[in-house]
Order: sequence, then structure tokens, then C-alpha cells
Amino acid sequence: MSDSQFSTRVFSGIKPSGGLTLGNYLGAIKRFVDWQERGTDCIFCVVDLHAITVWQEPSELPGMTREVAAGYLAAGIDPEKSILFNQSQVHEHAELAWIFNCVARVGWMNRMTQFKEKAGKNSEKESLGLYAYPSLMAADILLYHATHVPVGEDQKQHVELTRDIAAKFNHDYGTEFFPLTEPVIDGPATRVMNLRDGSKKMSKSGQSDMERINMTDDADTIAKKFKKARTDPEPLPETMEGLKERPEARNLVDIYASLSDRSSAEVLRDYAGAGWGQFKPALAELAVEKLAPVAEEMRRLMDDPAEIDRTLARGAERARAIAAPILAKTYETVGLIRG
Repeated sequence: MSDSQFSTRVFSGIKPSGGLTLGNYLGAIKRFVDWQERGTDCIFCVVDLHAITVWQEPSELPGMTREVAAGYLAAGIDPEKSILFNQSQVHEHAELAWIFNCVARVGWMNRMTQFKEKAGKNSEKESLGLYAYPSLMAADILLYHATHVPVGEDQKQHVELTRDIAAKFNHDYGTEFFPLTEPVIDGPATRVMNLRDGSKKMSKSGQSDMERINMTDDADTIAKKFKKARTDPEPLPETMEGLKERPEARNLVDIYASLSDRSSAEVLRDYAGAGWGQFKPALAELAVEKLAPVAEEMRRLMDDPAEIDRTLARGAERARAIAAPILAKTYETVGLIRG
């Protein structure tokens, strides 16, 4: 079958390796809700197998997994409309990843910039999982014949690798079994930056809590962090060109745009010439309006971990109903005997 014959299906996942931030919300979860509300077939995952590519304290990982699930739910993911589960409950992910380890080439993995950034000078001491995890990511996506993956710019390379693996598998085995998945990068805040340094991505692991908005922050904390966010002395320009060499300013404008469901250019039309004394309080007010209810709902959900676990288990059953036949056909194609 050609790519046009695959039904539109979205897959994406978030790694539970620390608390959720505004970057996870604007760059991922908010966009996931948009896809769901369009009526698209959506599968969303807490990718806990990816989390253990670096050390995770076993006593803490379940709580972090539940927090990501709570973030999905609090933001509007409906487990009846979409499938929501944690990756380790669907063993087909790991099995297909091994097949793809045998399809992917070492040279492809060596080009993955995220491994180089994460490993740095200590690459020889990092786990094989951290090196090979793009192959698992490809399995996550292709196990469901997903046609689209909403990602930030920093993950585009991994979706391109997924396409390479699908194309090589199809070529090697004389089939058109796997689709060539498309990365979807849209919206004004697909990569939310550090509130103290606009050249760095907002991260759960940053040194200062003031660098990020945590999705569990209360209203006062959200407002305080935006009001204290680093800026420059210049007022806001009239056009996007005027933000080209102003990363902190660009970041705050993009965040405002995403929270208000507008373009950054539209925000500048409203605030051209405004100083930060006007813009940052407006941004803080908007952020509190949009984020505080999500944080409150997350806290409510996390007070009942058993219900989160039941939701994830139900989602895993639905996910396996799709995944198992696709893995079985993959094994048959490769020539593996299954009882």
C-alpha cells in the first residue's frame, strides 16, 4: 500500500524523567488536545522505557509516570476519545525496537545530535539504551502505523530516522508495510526556552526553579516567574524581524501567542512599542488564567494514583489491540516463527 492508503493516525509520547514544564504543555500536550478535538485517531504515551536510558530512582519513577499521565488528562486528553497508556505495559514496543535495531545502521545513530548533546565528553560511559533509543522511538511510532507525529524542532531528526528505518525495512523485505511518518511542527511555541537564558531550552533539570514554569506551580508562582523573567531594555517591535537577535523577548512573545491561540505576529501588532512593564504583567495574567486550572486538576488527579493506573491499564489494552497484529505481521515478514 502507498502512504496515502494509511489512515491518518497521530502518535506522540512524553518521557517521565522529572516534573512537567510549560515546554511540555505548549510544545506537546496542548497540541495533542488540538489533534484529538479534530477527531483524529490519536495515541498518546508516557514513554517510561525511554526514561530509564539514564538512571531513574525506582521508587520515584512510578510517581513521575503518573504525573505525566495526570498532565495529559488535566490538559484535556480524553481517554475515551484517545488512547493513553504507559509504554512499558505494551511489550510490543521493545520487541519491534529490536527488529529496528537490526534494520538501522550505526552510521545513522552516530548522526543523532541529541545523543552527542546528552552524552558530551562521557559518551563511552553512557548506556547503550541512550545511544540506541531513536530506534525505540521509531518502534513507538511505527508499531501503530502512525502517519503523523507532533514534535518540537529538536525531535525532527528522530522522526526523519523513523522514516529511514521504515523505508529500509520496506525495501529490504519487498513490502510497503510501514508508512513514512510525517513530523508535524507547527505553532508559535514548539520549543519553549529558559526564562533566564533564551538560548537554552526550558528543562526539568535546570539549576534554578525560576528558569521554568512547572505545570504544578500555583497561580502566584506562575505570575512571579513571568514577572521576573529575563528580558532586554528595548520595547517590543512591530514585526517578527525585530525579534531576530532577541531570544528572551522572542520566547515571551511566542509563549503569549501560544497561550492565546494566536500568531506571534498578531501579538506584536497589539503590543508594538510596549515596554516590559506592560507586557510581562499581561503575560503573567494570561498564563495564570490558562495554566492554574490545569495545575489544580493535576493535583486532584495525583491524589488518586489508583485511578490513574486504571486509566493507563485500559489504554494499554486498547493499544495492544492495534500493536499486536502489526508486530505479528512484522515477525512473519522477517521470517520469525511464532507459536
